[in-house]
Amino acid sequence: MTRVLALLFATLTVLAGVGHAQAQDFGGFVDSRDILGGGPNFRMGGSSSIRRQTVNFAGNYAPGTIYINTAERRLYLVLAGGQALQYGIGVGRDGFRWSGTHRITAKKEWPSWTPPSQMLARRPDLPRHMKGGIDNPLGARAMYLGSTLYRIHGSNEPETIGQAVSSGCFRMTNDDVTDLYSRVSVGTPVIVKN
Repeated sequence: MTRVLALLFATLTVLAGVGHAQAQDFGGFVDSRDILGGGPNFRMGGSSSIRRQTVNFAGNYAPGTIYINTAERRLYLVLAGGQALQYGIGVGRDGFRWSGTHRITAKKEWPSWTPPSQMLARRPDLPRHMKGGIDNPLGARAMYLGSTLYRIHGSNEPETIGQAVSSGCFRMTNDDVTDLYSRVSVGTPVIVKN
């Protein structure tokens, strides 16, 4: 029974577009690290009450554009035909929300994290540098926005998705950020509205 459930999970995960590698069977369970490319310490990115789904989208943006609505705490990847792929996100807390238009200027898998000086001034207890990995606050993937300090990234705290808790970055579950990362490229426009 466990093997059947594991194979069903792997099939659904691949069909959902989370990864493109074939699942490998390790003695009765499917190791999700191989589907998501996470490496030996990967665990699923947790869940959010905001589910990834295709929705109708009335905005007048070209397909492939990322539209972020911080008030809704949603990120939309615009698709053709008046639709978008909607993801739940965590947004900046009061005083840290922003709006504007940028482009993705870099993409990194399991990025390292160096807190900016402004953040270290507020939180001197933070590490000065952290290697990429499951305990890293940037999670499984990061997409860097223009020349800003902001990113769309995964999270080691998936329970914060849907909340206003960050210093201006947009948090996603590791599952969702891995999915989005596979669908966009450097140069993708990102529009942020409050």
